Amino acid sequence: MKVFLDTNVLVSAYTARGICADLMRHILVEHELQTGEVNLVELRRVLRARFHASPDRIATIEAELRDETIVPKPAKPSPLPIRDPDDRWVPASAVDGNADMLVTGDQDLLAVAHQAPLAIVDPRGCWERLRG
Repeated sequence: MKVFLDTNVLVSAYTARGICADLMRHILVEHELQTGEVNLVELRRVLRARFHASPDRIATIEAELRDETIVPKPAKPSPLPIRDPDDRWVPASAVDGNADMLVTGDQDLLAVAHQAPLAIVDPRGCWERLRG
């Protein structure tokens, strides 16, 4: 299964123990991990600004992710009615990558899941789907 991880899930996976870290490890072993070029830009910014990660640590994280599938920035944002226009690039990237599932903790994205052309779930929902 192609599983697209949003920035907030990646940040949690790299900065804390818990479901996001466990989920990411499981996806790396059993499925195809995807994220978008737009997510990597945000990931670098959040790791630097909020977590004071060193440039070397950020480069290592990005290199690890670039060993997986990185979807280029789509030609246009998703038409989904998402409050923050910047967030419209996330589902557009997941769709362009032919992902089966978009995993996010962003409530605005989760709120439009019923309108999306792919499953949009939180980390727990992804875990339950993948692990049955």
